[in-house]
Amino acid sequence: MATGKVRTSSFSKNFSAAPTSSVPGLKYGPNGTIFLSSGIPDLDKILGGGFHLGSMVMIMEDTEAPHHMLLLRTFMSQGLVHNQPVLYASPVKNPRAFLGTLPTTLVPKDDKSRNTDAEQKDLRIAWQYKKYLGENKQHNEERDGKIEYCNEFDLRKPIEKHLITGNRVECFSLLDCSNLVGFRDSCSKFISQFPKYDGNITRAGRIAIQSFCAPQCDYYDKEWDMLSFIRSLKSMVRSSNTVAFLTFPPSLLSPSMSKRLQHLADALLSVKAIPDEDKELATLLTGYQDMLGLLSIHKVSRFNTQVPVILDATTYSIKLQKRRSLVLECLNQAPVDGSSGSSYGTSASCGSSSKAGALDF
Repeated sequence: MATGKVRTSSFSKNFSAAPTSSVPGLKYGPNGTIFLSSGIPDLDKILGGGFHLGSMVMIMEDTEAPHHMLLLRTFMSQGLVHNQPVLYASPVKNPRAFLGTLPTTLVPKDDKSRNTDAEQKDLRIAWQYKKYLGENKQHNEERDGKIEYCNEFDLRKPIEKHLITGNRVECFSLLDCSNLVGFRDSCSKFISQFPKYDGNITRAGRIAIQSFCAPQCDYYDKEWDMLSFIRSLKSMVRSSNTVAFLTFPPSLLSPSMSKRLQHLADALLSVKAIPDEDKELATLLTGYQDMLGLLSIHKVSRFNTQVPVILDATTYSIKLQKRRSLVLECLNQAPVDGSSGSSYGTSASCGSSSKAGALDF
């Protein structure tokens, strides 16, 4: 008896089973999409898996606090831990000095106890010989035989030196270019190492650009050159296995220029500092004293789908867990009467209070 063949309509597309990724730091999602870890487990969960491979991610800076640097550092460190080449650009004379501020992976207490025996054995190896072994070994955090997709990072300890040596990180100073032509060529050369093709992915890269529209750059007043560069970079990234992570200060740009940059972003986020003594905000939110700042998500990238992404919340608090790792939490509204009790896990809400006001309803 002949076996029946599965029939599909002319409007459906046949998708083969999603291949398993052998590249650390990558994860397959729905509709043939591939995610690259942001370096923050909570942010990966909020975005549905991380940053889409081939996307342009933009972070709007706050001029009062460098909270965007926390996201940039974890993004770069996650790539180095997974042996993914990184191109870093910054408006400073020596951008390579920034690599010493990247955080290292946070080792749980259970893993420390397991590694005590191995460390004792390593003490019998000469320190110089052990140094050469550390430079050549592949640095991937594993648990139960599986490579971690996203790691937690200890912001108090710097990353190991052997991860930032060699050709793993390419640094570029934005002060050396006047019209962004040289930087565009450097990005094109870097992206050409990660061509996109059907089948299993062999390599993935990361591009990290800090304070792209900084006033100290010679191209600061050339809005058309900056927009032309962003369009070219987005086109090159979209046709490759890379992710571009770019931060810019919107308050230092014209409103029209800021809107154009936001429109070009596939994923758009912003950070904002919290005043040290804001009594009104302290009474509204629980855990106000532990907050470093606020992270807002304005746009989530959508690939291979027309279904909009609906988030549970759009604004999250940035906190440090045990003063080490970065965590994101929903804003919790404090009880109105100031008594103890459960709070509301929503990003914003309206409610009545004991005092009548114009906004109460």
